[in-house]
Amino acid sequence: MLDFTSMDDAKNLKQELERTKVELGILYEISNAMRTTLKLDEILYIILTGVTAHTGLGFNRALLFLVNEKEGLIEGKMAIGPETGEDANRIWSQIEQEKMDLDDLISAYKISRETVESGFSRQVRHLRFPLKENNALLSLAVHDGMPLYLNKENIANYRDDPMIRFLKSEELVLVPLKSKEKVNGLILADNFITRKPISKDDIRMLIMLSNQAGLAIENSQLYERTVNNANSDYLTELWNHGYFQYLLQSELEKARITKTPLSLVMMDIDDFKIYNDILGHQFGDRILKKMALVLKNQSRQMDHVCRYGGEEFTVILPRTDKKEAFGIAERLRKEIEKHVFIHEEIMPNKKLTVSLGIATFPEDGELPSALITFSDKKLYEAKNKGKNSTCA
Repeated sequence: MLDFTSMDDAKNLKQELERTKVELGILYEISNAMRTTLKLDEILYIILTGVTAHTGLGFNRALLFLVNEKEGLIEGKMAIGPETGEDANRIWSQIEQEKMDLDDLISAYKISRETVESGFSRQVRHLRFPLKENNALLSLAVHDGMPLYLNKENIANYRDDPMIRFLKSEELVLVPLKSKEKVNGLILADNFITRKPISKDDIRMLIMLSNQAGLAIENSQLYERTVNNANSDYLTELWNHGYFQYLLQSELEKARITKTPLSLVMMDIDDFKIYNDILGHQFGDRILKKMALVLKNQSRQMDHVCRYGGEEFTVILPRTDKKEAFGIAERLRKEIEKHVFIHEEIMPNKKLTVSLGIATFPEDGELPSALITFSDKKLYEAKNKGKNSTCA
């Protein structure tokens, strides 16, 4: 007589073993990918790709926040996911047609940062929440340090929370990222397009991934602090001249591979010697620090703002053609012109201003030295035109 119960048990056990094998394979791939880099943006992208990729955990979208204890904030850093169902179908169709697996998606990102500049990710990067806001969802998750699953019933308890209003989710899972039992970030994931229910297995997998992700993020942050300390200008905290040369060479290599333009902006403070001679170098240093802050605040995330030397600054603009670079340079020039700097009334035009020159790859040069020479030449054209202008 056949024992159907035993046969069912064996079948269920086989299915369970197959599922466990697949899950371990996914986690192994993601873990290996995280070991290929120490750059924070690449680590964050790998984590979120693991959460959303069809060969990963398969959530429709995922957001990653990091804890900034120094400023008492929970800050949005990156997000992956479509903004609409139409976007979802387009993205998923492209991935399916090109048969892109996890490694392909990660390699594509390392060459071109376009994914992180999606509208959805830009919105998330502007989100800031107080770390000590008692009733806020993200703050509670950081302080409790426990995963939180919100289904259609209990998510109503948070309907007034800014994060829930932003996502408009009907079901959501939120998992803290930890290193040495300390929460350093959060992952939020949902299926807002497919409405596929989030299962216990989905949550368990996300928790297992987050256990590796928290440590990877801490290692990356330590590495980035080391890089920053070694390559930053002591006064302005911008990248120094040596690292500027490295970044320009690196971005040019990416531009050649991707066949995309790259622009370089060279900038010089007009009549800065007058300011230094009258007020002294201590006041001059204050101007340089303030100028650096304005440039950083007005630049895109993918741009590299550097101190070239003295009162000269450079901005490397990846994937930016001449026309767009000119628009960016003019925006920087006008922002500086309207900014109020201390004692700027002693300047010839009662205002502190800058002149800018632009060079673009490949039309103005294909080597770093050629782009620097061309942008410097255009900078002096701007000076000769009467200063406070941009030449390209």
